[in-house]
Amino acid sequence: MAARPHPLLAVADIPAIEPYLRTVGDVFRSHREQDSGCVSYAVQLPDGERWFVKEATTAPGQASLDRAWAFHRAVRHPAIVPQLHRIAVANGRTAVVMPWRHGESLYGPARARFRALPLNSVLRAVDRVLDAHLAVEAAGMVAVDLYDGAFLYDFGGDTLHLIDLDEYRPGPFALDQDRLPGSARFMAPEEWHRGSVIDIRTTVYALGRSAHVLLDGGERRAWRGTAGQLGVLERATRDDPAERFAGVREFTDAWRAAT
Repeated sequence: MAARPHPLLAVADIPAIEPYLRTVGDVFRSHREQDSGCVSYAVQLPDGERWFVKEATTAPGQASLDRAWAFHRAVRHPAIVPQLHRIAVANGRTAVVMPWRHGESLYGPARARFRALPLNSVLRAVDRVLDAHLAVEAAGMVAVDLYDGAFLYDFGGDTLHLIDLDEYRPGPFALDQDRLPGSARFMAPEEWHRGSVIDIRTTVYALGRSAHVLLDGGERRAWRGTAGQLGVLERATRDDPAERFAGVREFTDAWRAAT
């Protein structure tokens, strides 16, 4: 007997996402109020498989999904939760299907729980973020809107996943707006000025800030690393891009040598 087509990975177009999901499985979680202009659903199929579906509900949300779809075609890494399939919906919108990953966002209460982990677990998480961005760099992409909300940590599996990298794009590029989207805690100075060049050194800055937050929760007095590691991050996050590491590979090599 031929296998039935997968209800999420084999469907090409449907009139509306949520009603369809409720016919094929149990929608056990939804995120409706999103600044991105998208609505997301977590659905469990009868065979126990869990999936995450994100649907664009606005024109900016659709532009973001289109950008993310292109990014995920160019970059694959075990830490990056992939977009596997795209479904056409009414009004020219689309939805994307991703595998479900267990974990908690480190933008919120889980951050304190993460900071209480053994140092080796935290350092493994930092290294996984850096390793994923070696793949980003190799694909000629740059990080935009990387912040702790993109870090999904599975406490049971002691593993960090990267999600919502929807603003990543090919680089370098000149900023054609007043600022890039993102959290001020992670943004490089050039991301705030129209006409600035956004390139891999901007990604280095975001990664430096990410390592800071993972190791000190954003409070320098709570730093858990070594003086050598702190020196590496100081260079990665200098205001002048020319004074930072030349790329993710150089930064990662320096970080691993210090670690």
